[in-house]
Amino acid sequence: MRFRAFAAVMAATVALPCIAQAADLEVTHWWTSGGEAAAVKELATAFDATGNKWIDGAIAGSGSTARPIMISRITGGDPMGATQFNHGRQAEELVQEGLMRDLTEVAEKGKWKDVIKPSSLLDSCTFEGKIYCAPVNIHSWQWLWLSNAAFEKAGVPVPKDWNEFVAAGPKLREAGIQPLAVGGSAFQVNGLFDTLVISLGGTDLYNKVYKDKDEETAAGPEIAKIFAAADDARKLAKGSNVQDWNQATNLVITGKAGGQIMGDWAQGEFQQAGQTAGKEYSCLPGLGLNQTLTTGGDAIYFPLLDDEEKSKAQEVLAETIVDPKVQVAFNLKKGSVPIRGDVDLAAANDCMKKGIEIISKGSTAISTDQLVSADTQKQKEDLMAEFFANESMTPEQAQERFASIIGSAD
Repeated sequence: MRFRAFAAVMAATVALPCIAQAADLEVTHWWTSGGEAAAVKELATAFDATGNKWIDGAIAGSGSTARPIMISRITGGDPMGATQFNHGRQAEELVQEGLMRDLTEVAEKGKWKDVIKPSSLLDSCTFEGKIYCAPVNIHSWQWLWLSNAAFEKAGVPVPKDWNEFVAAGPKLREAGIQPLAVGGSAFQVNGLFDTLVISLGGTDLYNKVYKDKDEETAAGPEIAKIFAAADDARKLAKGSNVQDWNQATNLVITGKAGGQIMGDWAQGEFQQAGQTAGKEYSCLPGLGLNQTLTTGGDAIYFPLLDDEEKSKAQEVLAETIVDPKVQVAFNLKKGSVPIRGDVDLAAANDCMKKGIEIISKGSTAISTDQLVSADTQKQKEDLMAEFFANESMTPEQAQERFASIIGSAD
């Protein structure tokens, strides 16, 4: 990924699309934390500037809470104008059933195949050669966020990797600090586990399990080590007593917790709190071990509508999302990386720059949302939620169930 000078992009004077007939367009999403709301405002402002109006349809809670509501509305004949899904297979059945808008003409007009990088983002929007969504950003799960103040209070150096973090756990406890902040929703522990797979086990192991769906590997000794690490995480997380991911992030921001494994969207919360990377907090991509980042993230899909004016507004929103100025404004607030390779993020903080450098080098992997079905993800979430909540479940028992899930995954 190449990032040219931002001045050159601005000088190109890429104007946001304008239309003669305006329309209100409801956009449903689960971007409700402080940092996420600030990012959404950038999208809404840019869309409103085209003469249309963004009608915000935020749904509180994680994607696992919001997606069933979104899908129910679309299949029930009450579609919104646009809706968020993660890159991957979450909207797969909606597209196959002909309920989603074909954006191929918009994509060709905007030369999306030339500017959207990596190509896997657009591949996830493509079904039978047609494009059905507009990628918004690149997110990666593989980050350990650390409170510098917490480690100073505990009298131990800020860890340089996951192993040092685990070793510091007892000192944090002694100082009255929660070692690892983890919220109660299932997607958090599922993402944490997948992060351990790639960051501790390596990219080849990750691909064997999630890309090849190799049940033997999932049942083998390498994944056994990952479940042992997940057991460490379970012990370090005991006592978090929060539900939402941003509440867990706030424990790190306030120095009440030592760290959190969470995607790069957590950066938006630190920024909203006025904290500076490298000063109040630190970040370890790849948990400080294997600096490979998955290129997941968010995309906007457009349900088929009977209203011609709203349908035209859908096209305008798709163009607006991919516009280079909007990409910079949105992603600086979101903590994510733009989907375009022709924008500059000189204003990015140190952690975001680390992510950009890793992705630019091509040290990437495809996210699990893109590799396995929504049903498989749900089975994994249920297992990990039970494992973290039930101390009597052994790592061996959890691995046996995990291998079975992978063996039947699609």
